[in-house]
Amino acid sequence: MPNATAKVFVRLLPWTSPDGKPCFLAGDGTGYASRIADRIEEEQLSSADDLIDEAGHLLAGRAWTPGELHLLAVELTATLADVHRVAESRGGRLTALGHDAPDDDGEGPRLPAEAFG
Repeated sequence: MPNATAKVFVRLLPWTSPDGKPCFLAGDGTGYASRIADRIEEEQLSSADDLIDEAGHLLAGRAWTPGELHLLAVELTATLADVHRVAESRGGRLTALGHDAPDDDGEGPRLPAEAFG
């Protein structure tokens, strides 16, 4: 029987529907689908790191073809969309948990002084 006191959150998932619409999950953030979404987000962020390195090497070589640049732009665009969706999802979850959104007061996130020591 479900816990009546458990909070239910709506989470933006790290993938879209076949027609490109956002997918959402309602739950407490601890279920099987949430764990899959967490793993996919981590894979998307890791892929973005790899692509950043690849782009740096390609551009540093200064011997690219127009086709290589086009493919790089396509891959960077797709990866940027994934990373943007992860950021929106994580920001939404922080807000739902009662944390201030970074731009609520226009000053960005605030960290305790100990974080800089």
